Amino acid sequence: MTSENDVRVVAAGDHFVLPSLITRAVRHEVERAEVRELRLGWPLEPFGPVAEVQEACDAEEAVIEALAGAQVLVTQMGPVTEKVLAACPDLRLVVVCRGGPVNVNLDAAGARGVRVCFAPGRNAAATAEFTVGMMLAALRRIPQAHDPLVRRGSWEGATYYTYERGGLELEDLAVGLVGYGAVGSRVARALCAFGARVMVHDPYVHGEIHGLRVSALDDLLRRSRVITLHARLTPETRGLIGARELALLPQGAVVVNVARGPLLDEDALCDALASGRVSAAALDTYEREPLPAGSRLLGFPERVVLTPHLGGASRAVAEKAARIAAGEVGRWVRGEPLAHCLT
Repeated sequence: MTSENDVRVVAAGDHFVLPSLITRAVRHEVERAEVRELRLGWPLEPFGPVAEVQEACDAEEAVIEALAGAQVLVTQMGPVTEKVLAACPDLRLVVVCRGGPVNVNLDAAGARGVRVCFAPGRNAAATAEFTVGMMLAALRRIPQAHDPLVRRGSWEGATYYTYERGGLELEDLAVGLVGYGAVGSRVARALCAFGARVMVHDPYVHGEIHGLRVSALDDLLRRSRVITLHARLTPETRGLIGARELALLPQGAVVVNVARGPLLDEDALCDALASGRVSAAALDTYEREPLPAGSRLLGFPERVVLTPHLGGASRAVAEKAARIAAGEVGRWVRGEPLAHCLT
């Protein structure tokens, strides 16, 4: 247990989870905490090898400098590497404002007795809402109708008011959910409210669900006019939906993925789009991010809705993440069990 008067916290936020949000949440939990703010640049996960080295070094040095004498670090993306941990002997608790502490060297933290916590569930509602929005955008071709009107002042979007190009309604539509966790369960409830015929495949979930439970993935695919992915990415689920699975879908099906890009074989999806087996797709995550300029997905502008991995980005998510993280700081200060701790 640590006295509130003695605890020193570094709020290492960024342009999404602002340092001020972290500070406010921490002071709500630990009123007399000394909080030092650090705003890290963006992105902290650069894609060029030269930029990656420079960005990582700059961020490491900034975190080390800010942590001088501090026992607690609350961060969204700040690197907690072996170098950082070795340079900060007073550090006792790291709380990451994300669904997992992917930016923390857990082995090095454990070896030094540093507790590491994270903030699961912070973006479940935002991602579920975004998923339904993407589904509607793909089914009703909303972006394709919007673009010519805004960019060229053209009314050609009205050509969708034909039987052949008209979209599908969610009401009475067979929608299959692959995965029924925090996001999938919310999507299921929302779709039921629309009147969709919801089916769920998740071998790890038992008990009551919203929709019809389907034990075999192949059976779900054969019966679904729309599939939406909500499974965790594991070695077993990587490439879960490939050419064989897409071939099981009814002709003209729609595919939605706001979960993890590698769940879906993008080349197989493009083949299915080209053949007409899949009539439309809505994707927020990809096998490679950012989406390469030469991606085949860009060749289907009338059929595909693409967004840059922002399904979990909302103001509420940033605020929730800060509150969840601050709750862990408060429990640590009071000597209570930590809720979401890995070391």
